[in-house]
Amino acid sequence: MTIAAPLRRAIPAGATITQWSAPDGWTIRRFDWPAEGTPRGAILFQGGRGDVFEKYFEAFGHWHAAGWTIASFDWRGQGGSGRLSPDPHVGHVDDFAPWIADIAAFWHAWDAPGPRVVMGHSMGGYLVLRALLDRAVTPAAAVLVAPMLGLCAPVGPWLGATVARLMTHIGNPARAAWKGHERPGARLERRALLTHDASRYDDEQYWYREKPEIQLGPPSWAWLAHAFAGTRALQADRRIESLAVPIMLLVAEADALVDPAAALRVADRLPDATVVRFGAEAAHELLREADPVRDRALAAIDQFLETRAR
Repeated sequence: MTIAAPLRRAIPAGATITQWSAPDGWTIRRFDWPAEGTPRGAILFQGGRGDVFEKYFEAFGHWHAAGWTIASFDWRGQGGSGRLSPDPHVGHVDDFAPWIADIAAFWHAWDAPGPRVVMGHSMGGYLVLRALLDRAVTPAAAVLVAPMLGLCAPVGPWLGATVARLMTHIGNPARAAWKGHERPGARLERRALLTHDASRYDDEQYWYREKPEIQLGPPSWAWLAHAFAGTRALQADRRIESLAVPIMLLVAEADALVDPAAALRVADRLPDATVVRFGAEAAHELLREADPVRDRALAAIDQFLETRAR
């Protein structure tokens, strides 16, 4: 039996979608869903590269039903938060630092009662962990879902990083690194890379038909170069061993987009880490997977929050 109600293709009753201005004036699209009654606490959930918060309404509904206030925002440069490239279909960035500044500013301006939790999926997981290391956010607990702590590359991470870096010096670094697919050389179609649940995959397509302006395409060469360099630097960051925040990592060992082995290596160095592993039954988007995977992920998160988010 599915844990959460099927809240997937409508804005939840009581939730709002508004605009928030970052300290530098950049307009960012945000989602807020206050808890009903006495709140259990508050969750800030951040998606991955190219994500929009509509994709996670079903998971939000599960946590909201448990008494949590929910907030999320589209990272600048994607979703409804504008673009950083002249081509609106390319996910470009000159530096990941503004994203850390955005989550820090949002966190400190966010007025939510109870213990506050931060969650990040994929690129969001990488950015959340970076923000934790920088003390930019100070949650009671954190959850990283299929975090991008290393990238999968058909030519290997070292050569992939080298090619991406070189391509930023050949032509426009904001141009698309590839066309269409999640990445070139993938052995699976995009849906199979993300989820085994065709209906949940179609939810994303539904929202793109409803709001075509929020859809993003492939990354730029600059994004790719920064992603390789940033994840490599994070893996070598000595502050990991002294990070006291309780952290849960949900790792899909068959993930073909991000490197699960890198996430497990980082988890081994965290002082207070809880790791939940998934096998061949799980693709990248664990919270949008088929019910057996998704329900197990949600149940694990619920148990973690019950004991650690105080």
